[in-house]
Parts: sequence; C-alpha cells; structure tokens
Amino acid sequence: MKKILIIALAIIASIEGIGQNPVVRIITKMGDIDVEVYLNKAPTTAANFLKYVDAGRYNNGAYFYRVVRLDNQPNKPIRIEVIQGGFQEDSLIEKYQFPPIKHETTKETGILHKDGVISMARMEPGSASSEFFICIGDQPELDYNGKRNPDGQGFAAFGKVLRGMEVVRKIQQLKDNDQYLINPVKIISIRRIKQ
Repeated sequence: MKKILIIALAIIASIEGIGQNPVVRIITKMGDIDVEVYLNKAPTTAANFLKYVDAGRYNNGAYFYRVVRLDNQPNKPIRIEVIQGGFQEDSLIEKYQFPPIKHETTKETGILHKDGVISMARMEPGSASSEFFICIGDQPELDYNGKRNPDGQGFAAFGKVLRGMEVVRKIQQLKDNDQYLINPVKIISIRRIKQ
C-alpha cells in the first residue's frame, strides 16, 4: 500500500511538473536566495533569465539596486513592494544585455505576483531583457489588468523564491534615495543548483 501511494504521488508530481524546474541560487553578501524558475509555465521569460545565468552575465557587476516600499513612492496612486536587481549602469546593460524578449503576461502563464515571485522589469511590453524584481507580499497590481502600469499588460513573472525571503526583506529595508539604494547589494553570482 505504501509503495502504491509513493508511485501515485510521483505520477501526480510529474504530471503537474512539480520539481521539474531548474533552481538557481542568487548569492549576495547579505545571504543567499534560492529561486525555482518556472520553465514549464513561462518558457520564454524563464529561458531568457537562465540564458543570463548560464552565460555568467549576472556574475560581473550585477546588484540589487532598487527597493520599492510603501513609504518611498509618495506620488504613486498604486503602490507596490519589490526589490529590483540586474545592471544598474547603462554601460553594463549595453555590454551584457541580450535582445529583449516577447512579453508573457500573467494571463498566459497563470503565475501571479504573489509573495516571493520573481518577474522581469520592463518599460514597454516586449522590452524586458536583464532586469528582474522579487515581490514582497502579494502584488496583484503587477498582474495582467493590474493598474501599476498604464498599458494594463502587467509584468512577466517566471519563478518563485524557495528559500531566502528573509534576505529579500533585509535588502528592501536598506537606506535608499528615491528608491535607489545608497549602497547597492552586490550579486556575487547567480548559478543553477538544480538543472
């Protein structure tokens, strides 16, 4: 009976894609953040992020450099809470950036901007490339039809933090000047820990 239950659970897990996705570790001086990357749900966006990871692009000058809290967005009618990472300097973006990708909405993927979800930063739909953010708390206004971005397309979520949200929250509380960290948190490396 025990063997049947184990086999049944394994079949269900494989059908739902549980445990089939890659996991990456974001190593910072403040601690590590492990993220499951949902290749099964957001293939374009997840593959783009993994392309940067596998090429080692985030290991050369990437930082968590922007923090958005309820208290540092006074002119925004729709407030969110995230930390943003990637290449703060335009010269590094130009040097390390791959071409922008097609916008995968949350309506397409079903990945909503819940606590710990990782997503791509962008300007216009189809402009996302290297910059990403992690949600602190649920952020429904970042989903498709959300009001944070006037175009209503939301942002392209592609994974979720498995371990290290305490690090994300510590980074979010650091001192900033108009949302940009006074002392950005260096990303030492981002690498796969599970294929």
